[in-house]
Amino acid sequence: MNKDFAEFQKWFKYFQKKFGLTGYKVYFKYEEVDGGYADITADQENMVVTVRLSSLPCKDRPIKQSAKHEAIHLLLHRLEDCAVDRFTTSKDIYSAAEEIVFKLEDLITD
Repeated sequence: MNKDFAEFQKWFKYFQKKFGLTGYKVYFKYEEVDGGYADITADQENMVVTVRLSSLPCKDRPIKQSAKHEAIHLLLHRLEDCAVDRFTTSKDIYSAAEEIVFKLEDLITD
């Protein structure tokens, strides 16, 4: 297993537990991520998520920070899922959530 991928999984699980998100079944993939370092998709109804770490080399962003970033997305996922059913667009909601994620990255200590 790739060292970065193993470290990413370790840190994601750490933050998942820290944020109280242990009810989700998590699957990890190590593959090319279009336009990013990592991403997450979630099925809120079934409480299943897939977290992907890019297999393309990236030294610009530490693995731990990427794992925390994706765990924060999971933290916000239910809010996003509910908000999509409102009168705003998913693009508006994603943009607002992304802003919060970057703010929380700096505020949440390990």
